[in-house]
Amino acid sequence: MRSLFDEAAPPPPGAPGRPREDHPVLTVSELNALARGLLEEGLGTVWVEGEISNLRRYPSGHTYFTLKDAESQVAAVLFRGSAAALRFRPGDGLKVLARGRVSLYEPRGAYQVIVEALEPAGLGALQLAFEQLKARLLAEGLFDAARKRPIPLLPRRIGIVTSPSGAAIRDILKVLSRRFASLGVVLAPARVQGAEAAGEIVAGIAALNRLAGLDALIVTRGGGSLEDLWPFNEEAVARAIAASAIPVISAVGHETDVTIADLVADLRAPTPSAAAEMVVGSREELAERIAAAEARLLAAARLRLAALRRRLGDLGAERAFEILRSRLRDAMLRVDDLTFRLRDRLDRRALAARHRLEILGQRMTPRRLDERLAGRRAAALALGRMLRAAAAARLQRARDRVAALSESLGALSPLAVLARGYAICFEAGSDAVLKEAGRVRVGAPVRVRLHRGSLGCEVRSVDEGGGQGE
Repeated sequence: MRSLFDEAAPPPPGAPGRPREDHPVLTVSELNALARGLLEEGLGTVWVEGEISNLRRYPSGHTYFTLKDAESQVAAVLFRGSAAALRFRPGDGLKVLARGRVSLYEPRGAYQVIVEALEPAGLGALQLAFEQLKARLLAEGLFDAARKRPIPLLPRRIGIVTSPSGAAIRDILKVLSRRFASLGVVLAPARVQGAEAAGEIVAGIAALNRLAGLDALIVTRGGGSLEDLWPFNEEAVARAIAASAIPVISAVGHETDVTIADLVADLRAPTPSAAAEMVVGSREELAERIAAAEARLLAAARLRLAALRRRLGDLGAERAFEILRSRLRDAMLRVDDLTFRLRDRLDRRALAARHRLEILGQRMTPRRLDERLAGRRAAALALGRMLRAAAAARLQRARDRVAALSESLGALSPLAVLARGYAICFEAGSDAVLKEAGRVRVGAPVRVRLHRGSLGCEVRSVDEGGGQGE
């Protein structure tokens, strides 16, 4: 059997170049349809490695490009659904592995690869997406040191965007309670892993920016793989951090992990605990700094006083010396007063913070949770009993109504009339009730229904006028 692709035998000498009966004539559309079927059914799914060139994105969301190597090229198309699933942005010059089906676009007779999946050759899709976004944001200036703001030295309140059940928030609160317990903390809970995490992180940053009185934000989570940390490499999170009106500290993963959020933030902390240490100085450190400043101030004052004393001694201006000594005493008293007030304020803030922590701890004890759960269970049991009682009452009312209706129906029943001594007469052999004497003849059999049982009778006489018969 010959196929359409078998080489045709040359026509005999002198014969015109006309098709023979065993070589049917095809239209162009039929030929292209036949070629498409052979390509799609014969090759199935294929993997193709090549370099992207002439890439074009259409408003429909479809992407058209050419895959080429050193010697050949082939057209390819990536439809909108498959393009949306990519983690990176394809571009000219990028070497990729494409999985898809070989087909033919019949209107143009163009052979092409319909790409279903695309990944970089030699570099992971996530890593490539990271590098692409990093380069784009770097070009926009989002990583510039000039745009980064300093973190306040003594913040009064800070906001934290992280998971409320993760280890990061526990580490941060532990450090804050040890170093500066009076610091106010506002938590914006957000998932920090998974497809919905980036949106919740962006929403948390926006919510904290709407609050008044926050001096710094911490965006954080614990360590993990590149996939686990990926929400902090999303462009939406990076732009939310850059747009924050409050300075942002990024503390994502371990010290070796670097995310886009770290690069955009005003300050990068290697770990969540380090972020807490960066955002506040310890009380002891502040006291040491105050004492050192006080010592330097006193030393400078003494030096100044000694110099003035020598000068005034030389001039013999004892009165001026006394005035200066009085001013120095006033300055020393003012320094002592300011130091006492600062320490007192720190003590009061620390005490208030400890009280808040104790109250929160009491509210979250297992015993309190068990009591609340027991109360909810008791309420549920009470509601269940009330529901069963209401259902029983409603069922009883329905039964009483059925009984009343049954009694009414019994009173209206013909059988009740029979119980009072009446009878019903039927034509023999049927259930037709005899209402008129003229419908039967003398000698005809009839059936009489009584209250209990029935009688088979024979008509002895007929009185159509309503008189009594035998």
